[in-house]
Amino acid sequence: MIERKKKLRIIQITLLLLGTSILYFTYSNKSKIPDENIISEEIQKKIEKQISEKPIDSDVFYNIEYSGLDLAGNRYILKSKEAFSEKTNQEIVQMKSVEALFYFKDDTILKVRSDFGTYNNKTLDMSFKQNVKATYEGSNLFAQKANYSNKEGYLTISDNVKITDSRGTIVADKLYFDIKKQTLNIASFDDKKINANIKLK
Repeated sequence: MIERKKKLRIIQITLLLLGTSILYFTYSNKSKIPDENIISEEIQKKIEKQISEKPIDSDVFYNIEYSGLDLAGNRYILKSKEAFSEKTNQEIVQMKSVEALFYFKDDTILKVRSDFGTYNNKTLDMSFKQNVKATYEGSNLFAQKANYSNKEGYLTISDNVKITDSRGTIVADKLYFDIKKQTLNIASFDDKKINANIKLK
């Protein structure tokens, strides 16, 4: 009888140890899931950035193009590789990889490019941000910001402004390109810098 109890006790202890071992290895293996099944931290940051850049309640468009006439009667075309507008404010369009072309009545063309921009499809105003580059009649303009006012007929360029052409290089605080008169007013907040009005034609 005592011998039988000893055997039962040994069997119970063996089963207990076996059960404990199975539980241990089962849960320890779950904590060792291969890294390839988990989204990397870099990808998570990219996803979060994309989500934060676009409002949840918005419409997204790709390869869009707007065209029309400004108040001075000049034709323009505005292109963007990606754009979105909030459903609560459809007239403001946020854009990426922007290109604007202004066709003047004398057959000259002003081209403006930037990384980002906005377009008001009601007032026809435009803004350009980051790596702004404009070309007109052999002159190249570089800046970080530019704003076009359809009502005023002005393209205002600011932030690290530089113009290069065959006549040399000009650095200024702010430029005003008069769309109607096709003149360039070089303004400055620093007396040491140039301040002039140039006829571009």
